[in-house]
Amino acid sequence: MQRTASQLTAHGLRLTTFFLLVLGGQAVAQDPEAIAVRAGRTFRGLSSFKASFEQIIEDRMIGTQNSKGELTQEGNARLAMRFSDPKGDLVLLDGTSVWIYTPSTTPGQVIRMAIPTDPVYGPNVLSRILDKPTERYQVTWVREETVDGKPADVVEFVPTTEDPLFSKAVIWIDRGTTLPRRLELDERTGVHRTLILSRLRTNVPTGRNEFVFQVPDGVRVVDR
Repeated sequence: MQRTASQLTAHGLRLTTFFLLVLGGQAVAQDPEAIAVRAGRTFRGLSSFKASFEQIIEDRMIGTQNSKGELTQEGNARLAMRFSDPKGDLVLLDGTSVWIYTPSTTPGQVIRMAIPTDPVYGPNVLSRILDKPTERYQVTWVREETVDGKPADVVEFVPTTEDPLFSKAVIWIDRGTTLPRRLELDERTGVHRTLILSRLRTNVPTGRNEFVFQVPDGVRVVDR
């Protein structure tokens, strides 16, 4: 099969990246596609994933916002981000709907949206990226960094087709566990979002109400 000039160029760049020797005593650059595939296989194989998170949102219009809390995921369509700061805020995917409850900014209402069916992930960005990473993204190894005293590969993912959520994602992937430790997104809206994960726990039981949103008394449901 003949390759186009652009395909040959891309292939050459991947080979260059793979064989590049980083100066200053660093290791040889890693194969980004192999790292992405391993990380995707690990992530898809989890029955559940829990972590503490810190989130940083940088927006030219409103400045920088910091938040933190606990994240729980089960499969592609169940996700809960429970915020301790701002306390009480919540983003939840229950398998059918996305619930966005932010009493810190919009008290008295919760937004409910249907989870997109193609792709099914919606706001569940880690699953979106790590499901079929080499089929949907141009993957590039950026560098090696230490996270909590352990080596991690910093890998860039650029969608090969137009993505409604982001133009670029960078994930720090732990070399030992192949689990994500940090995520940075350049969103289509112009927002730069950073998610830092710690205290990772895998394959632990989730409660029966973990992914159920109980509408508080007096709170109005707004369907979008």
